[in-house]
Amino acid sequence: MTTTPINKGQFALEPPERLASFERLRGSGCEDAYRENRRLWHELPERQAVSDYPLHVDLELASVCNLRCPMCPTITEEFKQQVNATLMDFALFQRLVDECAEGGVYSLRLSYRGESFLHPHILEACRYAKDQGIQEVSTLTNGLRLDEDMFTAMMEAGLDWLTISFDGLGEVYEGIRKPAKYERAVEKIANYARIKREAGRLKPVIKIQSVFPAIEADPSAYYQVFAPIADLVAANPLIDFMEDTSELPRIADFACPQIYQRLTIGADGTAMMCANDERNYHPVGDANTQTVHEIWHGARMTEVRDLHRRHQGCASMKACAHCYLPLQTYGVSVAVGEHQVTADKYVGGKDKLVQLRTPERYRRAGLQV
Repeated sequence: MTTTPINKGQFALEPPERLASFERLRGSGCEDAYRENRRLWHELPERQAVSDYPLHVDLELASVCNLRCPMCPTITEEFKQQVNATLMDFALFQRLVDECAEGGVYSLRLSYRGESFLHPHILEACRYAKDQGIQEVSTLTNGLRLDEDMFTAMMEAGLDWLTISFDGLGEVYEGIRKPAKYERAVEKIANYARIKREAGRLKPVIKIQSVFPAIEADPSAYYQVFAPIADLVAANPLIDFMEDTSELPRIADFACPQIYQRLTIGADGTAMMCANDERNYHPVGDANTQTVHEIWHGARMTEVRDLHRRHQGCASMKACAHCYLPLQTYGVSVAVGEHQVTADKYVGGKDKLVQLRTPERYRRAGLQV
């Protein structure tokens, strides 16, 4: 049986000592529980063992976004037809958190496809999850709605981990993340680091990430900007929604790890089989009428796991056929200052930063520039 690397694709632009520091910071305050969670995160997929509850649950506070990043599938007409653009009902959120806490779910991420800070109760959501005993509460943001006051409030509410998507530097960033302004965006992140330092806090740990083609011309310059003001600097290969990846070379006998690790629940309560079924091709349950436990052990999730045990997931399910996890990769050595890191690239995939914000791309996505 062959499983994919657990965090395939994404790579840190960090030397080993900074990586180790990030892990220590992430687990600070709950060290034993964190070590056990990391052990199970790797072990359960290897054994293809189903725990009583998922180790992690993504609760999508918002399936809408305030940006139109041209490499994101959320801007397409297909996404709008497949996905209910909405905000999660707060009573539903509370019920799901209550069950996750009672079931021993270690971590919750308050985001998925949309911009979590569009939800008017994100602060209350973070505080509620921490008050119920969830060990790690995180969220992902484009950073536009987040400012120093909100960061301070989220820190006080107990947020453990904040990931900010920040693609490129200067004009490259502003072209992708329009209408965000580069100088102000960097200034805010520097102020978050200062706020933590002055408060004597280690959390939330701050991770900055870019699509790699946006920084590939000079990864060292990107790292030099963010290493002093973030706990981790990382990059991802560009997953271009306009590129058909279904014919790219795949891992033989691929078996998906996510279906033993996490459950993803969309803003309208639809449960997805994994965090990569962004278009709701294969819903596995409805959190409005089912519990997390019922969905996790339900007939649809059981069928998904069975297909992957027989290495038939990619042939049987559209989301798996277009997923990046089964794709073959090769490593490229990248110089980041005085140290080297290995970047994953997809065999046969696009290697360079495409011209993202162009009339042609928007036309193909069913949009106007």
